[in-house]
Amino acid sequence: MFSTGTVWKNVAAVRQRAPIIHSITNFVVMNTTANALLAAGASPIMAHAPEEMAEMAGIASALVLNIGTLTKPWVESMMLAGMAARERRLPVVLDPVGAGASSLRTTTALEILEKVRPAVVRGNGSEILALAGAAGDTRGVDSARTAHEAVDGGRALARRYGAVVVVSGAEDVVTDGDALWLVRGGSPLMPRVTGMGCTATVLVAAHVAVAADVLEGAVTGMAAMSAAGALAARRSQGPGSFQVAFLDVLHSLDLVTVRDEVEVVRA
Repeated sequence: MFSTGTVWKNVAAVRQRAPIIHSITNFVVMNTTANALLAAGASPIMAHAPEEMAEMAGIASALVLNIGTLTKPWVESMMLAGMAARERRLPVVLDPVGAGASSLRTTTALEILEKVRPAVVRGNGSEILALAGAAGDTRGVDSARTAHEAVDGGRALARRYGAVVVVSGAEDVVTDGDALWLVRGGSPLMPRVTGMGCTATVLVAAHVAVAADVLEGAVTGMAAMSAAGALAARRSQGPGSFQVAFLDVLHSLDLVTVRDEVEVVRA
């Protein structure tokens, strides 16, 4: 199901169809994730005013809700955008940044899950475990748990809300509650650059917008991220040059790189 050809098909489809990804995301990564979407061939809109949420749902191909720098006015915009997307059957990808670190973050993410019913939840091990009701041992926005430690929590969360859950880590885990896929690739440099998890979230949104189904889009989005990260790491000297190299590789990502730099296996 998830051969190299499947990943490449969706990489090419993003470039050909340029899906519009509406992102309500945090201040730290707005520029980073917008540039990643552009490099991949998608079209970003980083709008968050409540007055324009319904109109954005009319033109977007997918919606990203990222709670990294959460405030009450932004919660209002996220709920308005999420409900508008649900009415139009647009896929929504939730990034529960720092869930478990504060009551506001955890309750807001759970409210989005309950009312908006995102197609995908993409988080680290601690965030996914916090939403699943287990102890996530969060370190702020960083994870104290590996992706594999969150497999059971991810499966439970996926079944409860009918979503695909992506747990990112040294080896990414993707599950719809039953099937479990592992994405192997990337680089240890990736967590040394801010916003790489948020970048994975927007790439998943772009792939879900063009894929045959949500699970396929989640897997191929993470595979494209891992392939680009692995090659970019070999072309860079550290986190600074990696950030630039990652955008360049994402822009020029080809079938050979996908074939050589990432492995997708069913667990």
